[in-house]
Amino acid sequence: MRLLSWNLNGIRSAAKKGFVEWLARDRPDVLALQETRIDSESLTDELRRPLGYHAAWAFPVRKGYSGVATLSQVAPLGTEHRLGQKRFDDEGRLMVTEFDRFILFNVYFPKGSGRLRDNSRVPFKLDFYDALFSQVRRVRAKRGKPAVVAGDFNTAHQNIDLKNWRTNRNTSGFLPEERKKLQLYLERGFVDIYRELYPDRVQYSWWSQRFGVREKNVGWRIDYVWVSEDLRPHVVDAFILDQVRGSDHCPVGIELQW
Repeated sequence: MRLLSWNLNGIRSAAKKGFVEWLARDRPDVLALQETRIDSESLTDELRRPLGYHAAWAFPVRKGYSGVATLSQVAPLGTEHRLGQKRFDDEGRLMVTEFDRFILFNVYFPKGSGRLRDNSRVPFKLDFYDALFSQVRRVRAKRGKPAVVAGDFNTAHQNIDLKNWRTNRNTSGFLPEERKKLQLYLERGFVDIYRELYPDRVQYSWWSQRFGVREKNVGWRIDYVWVSEDLRPHVVDAFILDQVRGSDHCPVGIELQW
């Protein structure tokens, strides 16, 4: 099974840049999309269920903002898109899909920076992390299955995960408290499988849209596919498809085998 995650920075924008054509070539078994930035009324038939994929959508209250969708070649056993807190649920940041062998949490984690490019949303962001992983724990206990948490985490975990780490130590996305939050949940039973398999590899998943930044590979690794420890034996590879264009992020993914 090939499972991918991709922040599209707007599905309509990505569609104009070849998203559907890319999907036809790659054909992942499961694809978690973040920052779809679309509402149900604006979805075209082509995007609602692209190429016949089963699709589960979470829409934000605010139009043109946030949103996630999970596409799969087989129908999920069930879906859920709420954390149970209105302040989070209104932003459409979660889609949970249950499959035969695991549960996928497709998540668009908040940024810590506010509209004034300060760190005013960091408390909201950290609260979201706690709420999300509490739900992961509850769902796993109820269903008794391994979990995958995939998406745009909006935090680089280690120095190797961003080009200019020294100058970004006071920037949301690399603050000590954000990084500690990632470490906390890794220590509670999850694996950053890409970094485990490739501890010294320098690859990024997001680049600023400023001119020339991506060409110079001045980026951040903030998109992850984490697996619960009981799923780790079934992961045969993890990868970052940094050659794929269409967004300021690129797809990341894993291959599973049973």
